[in-house]
Amino acid sequence: MEELDVEPTTTNIPAGEGNHLGFVWGPGDILVYDTIYKASGAEGTCSPFIHEVRKDEDIYSPILRKLFNESHHIFVGLQTIREDLPNKNKKTQFVSISKNYRSVIRACMEELQQVAVLTQDAELATQYGNQVSILLAIELIWNLCEVLFIDAAPGGSLLLHLLDWVRLHKADVDEKAQEVLQSESPTEHHDYWDVVLSYMLQGRMDEARQMLVKWSALKPAARSMYKQMDNLLSKMPVYNPGGNQTLTEFDVKWRHWHDEVDHCLQDNSFASDPNLELICKILVGDEDALLEQKDLLSTWYHFLVTRLLFSHPTVKPTELHYYAQSCLAMFDSRSSPEPLDSILLAAFEFDIHQVIKDCSIALNNWWFVAHLTDLLDHCNLLQSHNLHFGSNLREFLLLEYASGLFTHHSLWQLAVDYFDYCPEFGRVYLEQQIEHVPLDTERKALKVLRICEQRQMSEQVRSICKIMAKRALRNNRLGSALSWSIRAKDAAFATLISERFLQDYCARGTFSDLDLIDNLGPAMLLSDRLTFLGKYREFHKLYGENRFPDAAKLLLSLMTAQIAPRSFWMTLLTDALPLLEQKEAIFSADQTHELIFCLEELTSSPMQDEDMEDKVELLRLALARNLAKAIVKEGTVEV
Repeated sequence: MEELDVEPTTTNIPAGEGNHLGFVWGPGDILVYDTIYKASGAEGTCSPFIHEVRKDEDIYSPILRKLFNESHHIFVGLQTIREDLPNKNKKTQFVSISKNYRSVIRACMEELQQVAVLTQDAELATQYGNQVSILLAIELIWNLCEVLFIDAAPGGSLLLHLLDWVRLHKADVDEKAQEVLQSESPTEHHDYWDVVLSYMLQGRMDEARQMLVKWSALKPAARSMYKQMDNLLSKMPVYNPGGNQTLTEFDVKWRHWHDEVDHCLQDNSFASDPNLELICKILVGDEDALLEQKDLLSTWYHFLVTRLLFSHPTVKPTELHYYAQSCLAMFDSRSSPEPLDSILLAAFEFDIHQVIKDCSIALNNWWFVAHLTDLLDHCNLLQSHNLHFGSNLREFLLLEYASGLFTHHSLWQLAVDYFDYCPEFGRVYLEQQIEHVPLDTERKALKVLRICEQRQMSEQVRSICKIMAKRALRNNRLGSALSWSIRAKDAAFATLISERFLQDYCARGTFSDLDLIDNLGPAMLLSDRLTFLGKYREFHKLYGENRFPDAAKLLLSLMTAQIAPRSFWMTLLTDALPLLEQKEAIFSADQTHELIFCLEELTSSPMQDEDMEDKVELLRLALARNLAKAIVKEGTVEV
C-alpha cells in the first residue's frame, strides 16, 4: 500500500482532560464521546457531550447542493451516450459535457461570491470565500484537463486553447482597462501601461493596439515609432485551425515575423521609449523581460502560456512538460510547490492518474475527482489504471462520492443513480446504504420502497415494509399496518394484525378500514387469519345486501373448513342467530346439523361464564327451531 503524500488533517475535539475517547463509525460521520477510562494518574471530569465529526461538510451547504443536483443531471446524460457513435461525434459530445460541468461550477462560484459580499457574519463570509477559492481551483484544473485530455488539441490549436484558459482565469484586466478608459486622462493613469502589457501577455493584440492609440494621439513626435510598433503587433501571425494554412506554413510565417521584431530590437528602433522597448522585448520572448512582469502574470502557468506565445506557438502536447517544469522553476523559487501547482504540473506531464490522486488528497470532497474521472473514463483515457481490489478507478471514486451523498436527508436520492452506473459493486453499496435511510414519513418510505422495487431488491423491500408495518401498529393504525405487511408478504405479521382487527371488531362491533379489507383480493391468501378476516367481512356485506342464503353458506364454510379460529366460533354462531330466526329456513337441515355439531364441540368443556351459558341456550333453541322449519320445508329426511 502506498504511503500518503501529505499528513492527514488533524481535527481537534474538546474533551475531558486525561480521558480516553470512544467513537462509533456512521455511514458518513463519526460520533466521538468521553469514556470513564482515564490515563494512569490523570485527573478530570468526564464531558457529557457527544461530538459529531463529519467528513464531508460541503453537502450541507445550500449553494453547493445546487452543484450536486445540477451535475447529477449531466452525469446521467453522459452515461446514455451510445458506444457505437463515431469517435469524432463522441469527442464533440464529451467536450460539450465538460463545458456543462464547468458552467455549473462557475454558477455556484458566482452565487457564493454574491452571498459572501452580502452577509454580515464575518465567519460565514470567510467560509464562503474559502469555498470560492476551492471552486476556482477546481474549475482551473478541470478546464486544463478539458484542453489537454478531452479536447486533445494538436500543436498550433493547443496554444489557442491555453490562451483561452488563461484569459478565463485572469479576467481582472478588463475591469482595470475600464477604470483606465473612464478616467480623465487615460494615458496618465498609473495603470495605463499595466493594462497594455496585460493585454499583450494574454495575446490580445487588438485590445493592446487600441490602448496604444490613446498614447500616440498625445505624442505627435513619436507617431512614426508608434506606427512601427502598431505594424509589428498587427502583423503578428495567429494560427487558424479552420483555415487553409498548414502548421508548417504558419511556423515559417511566424519565424519571419519574429526575426523582424528581433531586428527592430537590435536596431534600437524603440530605444527612446522604454515602454515600447519593453513591449518589443516581450514580443521576441525575452525571458528576463517576461519575468519582470511577475505581478501582471501572477502565476507560473500564465508565464508558461505567455512564454510559449512569444517563443514557441506551435508547441506540441508532448513538449509541454519540459516548458512547464522550467517555467515553474524560473517563476517560483520555493523548494516545494503548492498542491495546486503539483496538480497542474502533473496535467502538463499528461499524468492523469497523478492528477486524480493529488486532487483526491488536496480537495475536501469526492465531487470533482468522481465526475472528472467518469468523464475521462468515457473518453477511454483510464483503461490502464485498474485498482488491485476488484474495481476500477472510476467506480471506486463514484462509490465514495455516492456514499457521502447518502448521509444527506435529500441528496441520497441522487446517489442511487451513481450506484446504478457502477456495474461491479454499485448494487451491493446501494443495498447497504439504503437500509440506513431514515424512514421519517410514509411518503419517504414509499419513495425508498419504489427505488428498491424497481431494482428487484426483495430483501430491502421486505425490511422497509416490516419497519413501517410495526410503526403503524404501534400507532394503532391497523389499516396502514396491514397494507405494509401485505407488501412485505409477511404472513406472520399479517396474521397478528388480522387478530387485532378481529379483537377490535369484538370490542366495538364494527370494522375499521373497510376500504382496505373490502379490496384485499388475492392478498388475503397470504395467511389463514387474513383469509378469514376478508371472508368474514364478505359475510357481513352479503348479510347487509339481504343475500341471506349466500351469507349462511359462507358463514358455515368458515367454521367447517377450519378457516375461522376456534376462539371466534362463538362470535360466528352469534352472527348466525338472526339468520336462524328468519321466518323461512335459511340453513338447510344438513347445515343446521353442522352448526349444532360446531356448538356442541365448542361447549364440550365446562363454561364458567353465565352470560355465555345463556347465549348457548338461545343458540340451541334457535337451532332446534330452524331444524324443524328446514325439515318441514324439505318434506322428508333420511333416517
